[in-house]
Amino acid sequence: MRIAMIGTGYVGLVSGVCFSDFGHEVVCVDKNPEKIERLQAGEVPIYEPGLEALMAKNVAAGRLSFTTDIAQAVAGAEAVFIAVGTPTRRGDGHADLSYVMAAAEEIGRALTNYAVVVTKSTVPVGTNRKVAEAVRAANPGAVFDVASNPEFLREGAAIDDFMRPDRVVIGVEGDRARKVMAELYRPLSLREFPVVYTGLESAEMIKYAANAFLATKITFINEIAALCERVGADVKAVAKGMGMDGRIGSKFLHAGPGYGGSCFPKDTKALARIGQDHAVPMQIVETVIKVNEEVKRRMVAKIEDLCDGVLRDKTIAILGVTFKPNTDDMREAPSLTLVPALVGAGAKVRVCDPQGKHEGEALLPGVKWADNAYQAAQGADLVVILTEWNEFRALDLGRLARKMAVPRLADLRNIYDPAEVEAAGFERYAGVGR
Repeated sequence: MRIAMIGTGYVGLVSGVCFSDFGHEVVCVDKNPEKIERLQAGEVPIYEPGLEALMAKNVAAGRLSFTTDIAQAVAGAEAVFIAVGTPTRRGDGHADLSYVMAAAEEIGRALTNYAVVVTKSTVPVGTNRKVAEAVRAANPGAVFDVASNPEFLREGAAIDDFMRPDRVVIGVEGDRARKVMAELYRPLSLREFPVVYTGLESAEMIKYAANAFLATKITFINEIAALCERVGADVKAVAKGMGMDGRIGSKFLHAGPGYGGSCFPKDTKALARIGQDHAVPMQIVETVIKVNEEVKRRMVAKIEDLCDGVLRDKTIAILGVTFKPNTDDMREAPSLTLVPALVGAGAKVRVCDPQGKHEGEALLPGVKWADNAYQAAQGADLVVILTEWNEFRALDLGRLARKMAVPRLADLRNIYDPAEVEAAGFERYAGVGR
């Protein structure tokens, strides 16, 4: 099948590359000519393990191409995906749909044959019907259907998530559109991965509800962690005991410095606004948003305590600034709260991250960048593990301690055993919920 993918951000690029690997002919569109030039040259503008090689493979096979010309991409396409950003709108917490609606209008003007216009972006309930109105207004004679196909891609594991999904959710009305969507995902159906067909509104809601629930699990265990610190319990043991219950599960029960990234922050805020607009307040979700910000600030207090209550002129090494490992994404990362607070308090901050420097240099002014953990720790009064990159999971703790002026460790991901840290020569250790 011929597919047009509008938007070459994280979701659009990964989805386009993976669809082309299914054997479909995919044209990816972006308004940014510089980004398209980079893609045409084989350069991937985001960090995602395995994406560059998979993209090169399908470009070489003639199934994948890139253009700034939306009319060229849409003409003859059987499915046109909208995969543009829906950031939080300033001032009111709503998802900003301006990019989605602009794409819908352009698609409408470019349609020359029947196609299914598929919203891949995360959008509030009711948006797909607005997309249909926008397409129809731009081209009253267009023959098309709309479908909702939310993404469930974890950064750092996106290709595997697309190729081996827990489920594919498709909101669709009408047999013709359903047949197109079924053909698009036929390679997954043949391998018996679940494909869930629903109405448009249900598909839109599934995405928000899923992300809000996962954000709630993270925030719940972070609140339990705070209580564990007061009563002498170990949150790792508590989470393990909880997670063995099949009704709860162990995933997303890892205490830390709060959630961040491209999805959870904006989707929880958007769901809270949707609830308010429909007079059904999402009280749990609203509390999750509030508590998550408190968790981030609590980490600053933990660091200050390890520095004997004085941050000014302390040298602090931060290991990891992206919101999670295996990505270069800094959106809503805990580091964006924690690091500026330390710099503002007069600390001398050194930062090390395998992929975060490109974005981090602009977002974290006033810090110095180190090439590795040991360079960052040289002469430091405290080392803070903020993102659990693999290279930070197997540090030579003795070597790290010897590099430091004052060997103290804030393990905000609970990677290391406190006894192991003490044996390596550290005089103080603090985890989360321990």
